[in-house]
Amino acid sequence: MVSKPSVLFVCVHNAGRSQMAAGFLAHLAGDGIEVRSAGSAPADTINPAAVEAMAELGIDISNQSPKILTYDTVEASDVVITMGCGDTCPVFPGVSYRDWVLDDPAGKGLEAIRPIRDQIKARVADLIGELLPPRILTDKGPG
Repeated sequence: MVSKPSVLFVCVHNAGRSQMAAGFLAHLAGDGIEVRSAGSAPADTINPAAVEAMAELGIDISNQSPKILTYDTVEASDVVITMGCGDTCPVFPGVSYRDWVLDDPAGKGLEAIRPIRDQIKARVADLIGELLPPRILTDKGPG
């Protein structure tokens, strides 16, 4: 049995961008991809405006909490997506790293977070297309 790919989203506070990305990946990929998120200096709680922005699209991230980035989490991931993590992200051979340059939603209201959320959704959709084989759809139609 082939193990499913694992993705780790990392930002400084693990309260906005990385949580939205993890929420989208879990929602859009189902159980096809293992999803993790962490921060180099995690906040106490998730950004409430990020929670609200995701809820607008029917994705509930309110039960998540910011987590500290650990070497084990990075090492156990196939792909690490950084979002303003800086030099604090550990690097391991064999792990694919990508940096998504996105505005930080910290301190911003819902109107400012929506475009960030939408950019994250598009990037996550592209990532899923890269990591998962295309699904064969069968449409037998009526009759």
